[in-house]
Amino acid sequence: MAVTPSNMPPLGIKAPDFSLPDTVSGKMVSLSDFRGCKGLLVMFICKHCPFVKHVQEELARIGRDYAGKNLGIVAISSNDVSQYPEDSPENLKQMAESLGFNFPLCYDETQEVAKAFQAACTPDFFLFDENFSLVYRGQLDDSRPSLDIPVTGKDLREAIDALLAGKPINPNQKPSIGCNIKWKQT
Repeated sequence: MAVTPSNMPPLGIKAPDFSLPDTVSGKMVSLSDFRGCKGLLVMFICKHCPFVKHVQEELARIGRDYAGKNLGIVAISSNDVSQYPEDSPENLKQMAESLGFNFPLCYDETQEVAKAFQAACTPDFFLFDENFSLVYRGQLDDSRPSLDIPVTGKDLREAIDALLAGKPINPNQKPSIGCNIKWKQT
């Protein structure tokens, strides 16, 4: 397991456009679907990663807790399924359904979306404002699979709450840490 930190792209950059299939509904999900939201949370996750497994219940809770609060949420898996079949669209669908995700879990087969977002690990979190400008990229919280720290979502939740309240978001942000995205061999 390669422990990889997020790339921490510069705050203020624009969200890349994307159009990906939701593994549950089969419908295409695009950046434009979130126009009019106060914010957009993009999470790069997968099914097999121990770091994602450690926080997956909290990700589902975040979806429930912010439902109806004008926050768009989308999860994306970009791993190479030829090397990691557990991350196939069928298995992602099962994951989303079993955890009760109320947001799309999309599959990025070409990995172009992960590259455009500069995603590096799972989980990797990107929070954009209503103009699709990056306001937070970093960790969910201080918890890790090997640490005896409860999963609370503290860092990400503070950023979301500040965004939704129209308050400044702390620019001192810690990188997320997880498994590296499983890039296709070329």
